[in-house]
Amino acid sequence: MARRPRPLDPVRSIKLKLGILVVCSCLVGLVFFWYQIGWLPPRTSITAILLTLLTSQVLAHGMTRPLREMTAAARAMARGDYTRRVRASSRDEVGELAAAFNQMAADLAAADRQRRELIANVSHELRTPISALQAVLENVVDGVTEPDSATMRTALTQTERLGRLVTELLDLSRIDAGALSLDREVFAVAPMLAEVVAEAEVMAAVAGRGVRFAVTVEPATATVRADRERLHQVVVNLLDNAARHGPPGGEVRVAAVSSDGGLAVEVRDEGPGIAPEDRDRVFERFTRGERAVAGGTGLGLSIARWVVDLHGGTIGVLDPPDAEPGCRIRVTLPAS
Repeated sequence: MARRPRPLDPVRSIKLKLGILVVCSCLVGLVFFWYQIGWLPPRTSITAILLTLLTSQVLAHGMTRPLREMTAAARAMARGDYTRRVRASSRDEVGELAAAFNQMAADLAAADRQRRELIANVSHELRTPISALQAVLENVVDGVTEPDSATMRTALTQTERLGRLVTELLDLSRIDAGALSLDREVFAVAPMLAEVVAEAEVMAAVAGRGVRFAVTVEPATATVRADRERLHQVVVNLLDNAARHGPPGGEVRVAAVSSDGGLAVEVRDEGPGIAPEDRDRVFERFTRGERAVAGGTGLGLSIARWVVDLHGGTIGVLDPPDAEPGCRIRVTLPAS
């Protein structure tokens, strides 16, 4: 496809381009006027052109100012400064460009902030279990402690924590890359929840939490069409979150109800709950909320929301019934 010529591309100033445009337009108008009417006074013609050129330059200064501001802001962004913004007061294409530039700058600032938070959080989460595991192994090697079951259980706990972090980071990278798809199948809900609870009981026992789990499925033969592995991961993350934030020796209740509209799974704990203003933020990456006193990477609920969204469902924090203490999270999956 042939490109249209752009005779003013070599000109480096848009104000000068506008001036050339005005002068050329005036000259064309004067030539046409002279051709139709006849001779025109040269002084009057030149004066009119100069006044028109001066007026265009004064008006063009305000028109091109957002472009100069965007140039300066782009150069500042190249140096890592994402705080610069452009005044977008006009309603023309330049104003739309300035508004889009400000939105882009805000998105880049948020992405840079998330990148820094990612590095800081991952570094912290990796350092804690590695330091604990190193201390345990050094004590065993130096003969300070015996390699008994309690010592090995502590080392195993830190190793599992590292494994969970690596798994969550891999899932996070797949989410960003959009490399995962669902492998849907129809399966029974009760056996899947039983497997999840058995896994959660082992994790809680290793961590010494002493948490009890109670499961109810209505009806007992309920089935769902979903990705079994991913749904398993969602419930595991919810149970781990409930076990960590609930009181030692408390109870975590899992309820699954199937209906014509789909499947609803609720997980409730007896912890301090989540403040209403934090109920949306807890599903963001590396957000653990004010009640996060037992560690955690802040990725579990974010990954759970991603899996639920991929199924076309919803996940959210609800108010506990009858003002009971604790946190109540419901996952709803559509029938198809």
